Amino acid sequence: MSELYFSTAPDRDESFRVGDLVEVYCDHDYDGARIRDWLLGTIVQVDPKMLAVQFQENVYLTDGWMVPDHVLWCPKSSNNIRKPLRRRRKRPAGGQLIHPDPINDAEDED
Repeated sequence: MSELYFSTAPDRDESFRVGDLVEVYCDHDYDGARIRDWLLGTIVQVDPKMLAVQFQENVYLTDGWMVPDHVLWCPKSSNNIRKPLRRRRKRPAGGQLIHPDPINDAEDED
């Protein structure tokens, strides 16, 4: 294997790390249909220029082939990869809290 030589220290201030959740704009299965949309995945490898992202769902290459290991490689500078957007959780049926706060409930009783 060839060695890498640097004229300066490598940039250790990476924006992506192994284990980070990201969203990738790619072809994938959703409700039995193949769509092109943002899909949540986990970074499994970081190279100097590329990221490997693994998904739970089937993903496809741009020419239509399914990726058997569910891992897509993306350039770090791609517009098709982003940090996940914060999504609101749905309230449970009836709108009741699952774990009521005993401290606040005790104050309400006075």
